[in-house]
Amino acid sequence: MGHNGTPTSHDQPELAEKPSRRGRIATRMVKFVVKRWKKGDPPTVVRQARRVFGLPNFLTFLYSRHLKIRGIESPVRGEWLTADGAGSSGKVLLYLHGGGYVSCSPQTHRPITTTLARLVKCRVFALDYRLAPEHPFPAAVDDASAAFLWLLESGVPAENIALAGDSAGGGLVMATMLRSRQQGRSMPACAVCLSPWANLTGFGKYRNAGSCSMFNPDDVTTFAKIYLRGASAELPEASPVFADLSGLPPLLIQASSTELLFNDSVLLHEKALRYGVRSTLRIYPGLPHVWQILVGTIPEAKAALEEIASFIVAAFERQNIPTTVPSTVGIESRP
Repeated sequence: MGHNGTPTSHDQPELAEKPSRRGRIATRMVKFVVKRWKKGDPPTVVRQARRVFGLPNFLTFLYSRHLKIRGIESPVRGEWLTADGAGSSGKVLLYLHGGGYVSCSPQTHRPITTTLARLVKCRVFALDYRLAPEHPFPAAVDDASAAFLWLLESGVPAENIALAGDSAGGGLVMATMLRSRQQGRSMPACAVCLSPWANLTGFGKYRNAGSCSMFNPDDVTTFAKIYLRGASAELPEASPVFADLSGLPPLLIQASSTELLFNDSVLLHEKALRYGVRSTLRIYPGLPHVWQILVGTIPEAKAALEEIASFIVAAFERQNIPTTVPSTVGIESRP
């Protein structure tokens, strides 16, 4: 860390071989609450997802201390989060929350967004994009692309914008950049994907079908059907692993070694490298999907968010960002 507590580009923590004790406890609790929920038809799944994932964190007021939070409704919907002393930096992090495209909100993800606002020392805009089934694909992509364009048109240069998102939001980060590239717009400084849902087809064998604490392969198919409503899952804006990723900015991907979407992270990383993108894949051992939201509860959440902040700061400062992949998970990087 720098002298003022800001992460530097040299801070790349060594990853432990096993999860912490609190990490293991959190994984068991998540498995008890989420993986055992009743499955059913799509309306039931949506209700359950919104009930389990959609409740605001009861510690939100603690995360929000010493931050200015301002909601807006037009021309895009979401909330600005500004840490003390960060309003004049000129840098913006556009954050896209997860929730399977059917649930969650900027409020549910304040543990992540408020922490990043403090660590990066920039303004954070958390987008409240439209959700399925009321607003199916490509409504979320339309809203995220509109938010990025809104920032550009408000005078924020693309090189002063970073994109980040978790799970479905991670896939949405990639789709937003693909849409912007198609429209001839400049790319952001960098992008961060936390356990991205980047392949909505449900095809192939999931390495962690039995070990994931949250989801089964059937869940992927169900959420995808709700979101896509008949559109092809192989469309690049739906499943970015099928896209040409050339010309995209530096990418950081974080995933758990035991989560179902581990496959998506590896595929996205390898595809990015194949198209010449500077991509970094970091695998944290034995944690639940999007463990970063448990900041203040498990040490791995704080470590992951500090790593993200370091990556974003380096991108904003135009520092060299290395292409790395941990050798401990048996993945071979291909430049």
